[in-house]
Amino acid sequence: MNGVHDMGGMHGMGPIAPEPNEPVFHERWEARVYALNRALGMLGKWNIDAGRHSRERIPPADYLRMSYYEKWLTGMIMLLKERGVVTEAELETGLPDPGTTKATPALTSEKVTGMVAARGTFDRPVNTPPRFAIGEKVRAKKINAAGHTRLPRYARGNVGVVDRIHGAHVFPDTNAHFRGESPQHLYSVRFSARELWGAAAAARDAVYIDLWEDYLEPA
Repeated sequence: MNGVHDMGGMHGMGPIAPEPNEPVFHERWEARVYALNRALGMLGKWNIDAGRHSRERIPPADYLRMSYYEKWLTGMIMLLKERGVVTEAELETGLPDPGTTKATPALTSEKVTGMVAARGTFDRPVNTPPRFAIGEKVRAKKINAAGHTRLPRYARGNVGVVDRIHGAHVFPDTNAHFRGESPQHLYSVRFSARELWGAAAAARDAVYIDLWEDYLEPA
């Protein structure tokens, strides 16, 4: 999507002010939102790409005023309703609708340690060789996807060089919309800063972006 979330290269958003010794969570409710996100993921009703896309669909004015974990909470509520886990009335009252069957929790306290320790992978096997080789010039396609995409707006139409081939990974553009994982090769592409930002950028600087094969074409 060409939404307000895709802020790479935008101006006027104010300075970045790193916080010395920043805590993991600034407020207790942020920790609860994080825990909810992990627990609800165990339902298997959506995936990480659908989660990203839910936050992209927050109205722009709300997105800009919300904090990080407010965006997470809003996206989770959106998915809970869309995937039929809760109703609007249940969210408003905190009570189950009459006749609702009580579900068995997908995550119990006994399972938390194992769930946290387990690391998922998005690597997937494919039977086709990479289309592009290390050192090859490629151009990021000029696309304007109406749905989820991981191709940043500032990279589109620009030429870089394949620096690394990571193997095949789940393709987010289909996975976010429950159309299958559609794995394909993932490349680390090196762009000169001037290619992306113009002559005012430092000539020595480079930007590395991980891009799926469908995002690229020969330069």
